[in-house]
Amino acid sequence: MPRWMKLGLWMGLLLGLGGLAMAKQSDSACVQCHTDVTPGVVHQFHEGRMGTNAYLPLDCSTCHGSAHTTAEDFAKATFPTPDTCMGCHADKVEQFRAGKHELAWYAMKTQSALHAQPGAIVGEGYRGCSGCHKIGRKGYIGAEAGNTGPLKWDGGEEASQYRYGNAQCDACHTRHSFKKTEAQDPRACSNCHMGFDHPQWEMYMSSKHGITWDIDGNRGWDQGGRAPTCQTCHMPGGNHNVETAWGFLALRLPTKENVEKLAASVNDAGLKANLQKLAKLLPSGHYVDLDDDVQWTLDRALILQVNEILDPNFQPTERFFEIVAQARAARGPEEFNRLRLQMKATCQQCHSKEYVDDFFLNADKIVKLADHEFAKAIQAVQGLYRDGILKKPEGWKWAPSVAQYYENRTPIELDLYLIYMEYRQRTFQGAFHISNDYMHWYGWAPLKEHVNRILAEAERMRAEQKK
Repeated sequence: MPRWMKLGLWMGLLLGLGGLAMAKQSDSACVQCHTDVTPGVVHQFHEGRMGTNAYLPLDCSTCHGSAHTTAEDFAKATFPTPDTCMGCHADKVEQFRAGKHELAWYAMKTQSALHAQPGAIVGEGYRGCSGCHKIGRKGYIGAEAGNTGPLKWDGGEEASQYRYGNAQCDACHTRHSFKKTEAQDPRACSNCHMGFDHPQWEMYMSSKHGITWDIDGNRGWDQGGRAPTCQTCHMPGGNHNVETAWGFLALRLPTKENVEKLAASVNDAGLKANLQKLAKLLPSGHYVDLDDDVQWTLDRALILQVNEILDPNFQPTERFFEIVAQARAARGPEEFNRLRLQMKATCQQCHSKEYVDDFFLNADKIVKLADHEFAKAIQAVQGLYRDGILKKPEGWKWAPSVAQYYENRTPIELDLYLIYMEYRQRTFQGAFHISNDYMHWYGWAPLKEHVNRILAEAERMRAEQKK
């Protein structure tokens, strides 16, 4: 290499280093102050791309505004929301807003049990449900407020009541480095997707997928590893929509055709008329892989009843609009089939079409089996209410209700809630996440046990009533 060229390279390097030094010296007043006040935050910012990208110079004021200038007026600092991120990441924010995570806060508020909880658990304390559900946008107006159409947004009124917890994107891209690599790591999901009712992290890590990811040095497909990560399956191509066919609760809507078949199979004239009326309100179509037969249609209608979505006459309640139509907790055939085919396409990158088809069909069968066992328990408890052995608690609109969670007052109804929120969840989620122990010993086995407990307890309560 000619001497003049070497000299030019050295000069370029020195100028570059000088530029970095100058950038450090010219840090804003925010950075200079927070180096003393919150040094960890400054370090995180400087190690992330937003703090090191010379082509996109960002400062604290880009996200937090410039109104806060002294230690005393810290409350003037604004807190970012996805609208802030949209300036640079419009496509990702649009995907996020079209998906389920966007609705997490609203979905939490649709649950009847929530309204009996202390504020520290469900409010800005962020230590219970709200700790994870804060990923959803605050301020959606739904059926509870009289709006049975598409969700409306209050323009930020509810969010203004919360100083923290409106950022949303930082649930996965932890501030202040906001690393993409961190959000692509399955451990980023484990903070919320674990534990009692949705131990997806534990299921993943006990599956061959998770074990292989761990053996490969925590490297997924995009990093040269052999196994898919949570993001591989649930965020294909980096899509922030994050939806699955069965959804969080393994609920899907009965179809018009299947409810009509159910109506044709019953002899009770009143029930037949109610089912025919319901059928007219439901979407038309059939589900891929395993469609509903008459028994499964009834079983799932009973599950919708104890979720306060259908009333005792199998007609939609106001919560049908709130939970199904607005919070999108249950799928219709068109959406279910689209999401199922999308997930299959991901699986087929490693597995044969025949294997994938067989896998999903068998997992659907497990959902069907779990639903039938759960339906037995539901009918037993509903019978106790019909016969006056159990009384609806004061202030409750619907009973029995698994949506009341641990606020249920009797052991038999607490068992019903546990079947739904813990054991049925683990049964179906374990099946789809290929975690055999979770599917069976943490799911199916206690599900069966608690169904049998409920059936035995119902008999005991009836016998006690006759004395």
